[in-house]
Amino acid sequence: MTETDLSYRIARPDDAPAIVRLVNAAYRGASGWTREAHLLSGARTDEADVLGLIGAPDSLILLCLRGDALIGCAHLANEGDGEGYLGMLAVDPGAQEGGLGKVLMARAETFARERWGVGAISISVINRRDELIAYYVRRGYVPTGETRPFPFADGLSAALVDGIALTILRKELPRT
Repeated sequence: MTETDLSYRIARPDDAPAIVRLVNAAYRGASGWTREAHLLSGARTDEADVLGLIGAPDSLILLCLRGDALIGCAHLANEGDGEGYLGMLAVDPGAQEGGLGKVLMARAETFARERWGVGAISISVINRRDELIAYYVRRGYVPTGETRPFPFADGLSAALVDGIALTILRKELPRT
């Protein structure tokens, strides 16, 4: 994979079904190192959730395409006071382990900095995903010590193990 093979754009409402398929395959599918199906059952997201993120103020989903194929996405939000949020970072399981995740993450961080002027960005990761937390730490994210309840109230997911929560990590973005 080379970065010249990739293009990026902001998601539109008609992209929602493809985003749902991609995110659910990456997080709850049968393959890929980002899968969490051993911890949670059900869907990671649905069309209403994706449309809500696309339509919310100071929120967007950045799409990563190879040709016309959607191979990655990331939700970005401006949290105010110079803070951004990065979520739903997903790479098609067939394209994982080739460096696309870190390329997409870097592009998303730059996009948030340039669009909203954020100086820091936070993410939330399931506390039982030590390998994923370590992945983000290698990319400059620092655990804040903050945890939040997992959003089971959305009705999409059910825990398969006890003690699931979200760990918050934060990264200071380089100034340009």
